[in-house]
Amino acid sequence: MATVLTESGPVEVSAGPGLVGELWLARPDTEKVSDWTMKPEGLCKGDICMPVPTDRTDEFVRDDRVNLAAFWQRMNKPLAHSADGDVWVLGEDAEDRTAGLTSLDAPDFALPDLDGKLHSLSDYRGKKVLLATWASW
Repeated sequence: MATVLTESGPVEVSAGPGLVGELWLARPDTEKVSDWTMKPEGLCKGDICMPVPTDRTDEFVRDDRVNLAAFWQRMNKPLAHSADGDVWVLGEDAEDRTAGLTSLDAPDFALPDLDGKLHSLSDYRGKKVLLATWASW
C-alpha cells in the first residue's frame, strides 16, 4: 500500500513492486490518483497525451500497470517520495501553478468546524468569503 498526495488530497493505493523511485499502479488507480488515463496513444488527460517511449516501454508500462513516477518525471512535474516508497507527493508543474495563481481563484478545500462538520470553499461559491490564515514562521 502507498499513500499518494496530490493537489486533490491523499489517496490510498496498492502500489506494485518496483525499484526505489518507481510508483507502479494499476490503471484504475493511476486515473484515481492523477486524472490521467492510460490509452493506446499514451498517458492522457483530456486532449493531452504523453506517449510511451518505444525503446523504453518497460520503464513506463508493464503487466497492465503504469509507472506513474516515470511519467511524472517525463512531464517535468515535481515528484517526491519517502525512503521506503510508501508515501508519494505528485506536484503540478510551474505552468499549471502560475495559471492557478493568475486566475485569482482559490483552490477548493475542506476544513472541519469546531463541531467536526466539514465545510468546503465550494459550498460558498457565489458568496463573499473571508479567508484568514496564520502561520508561526
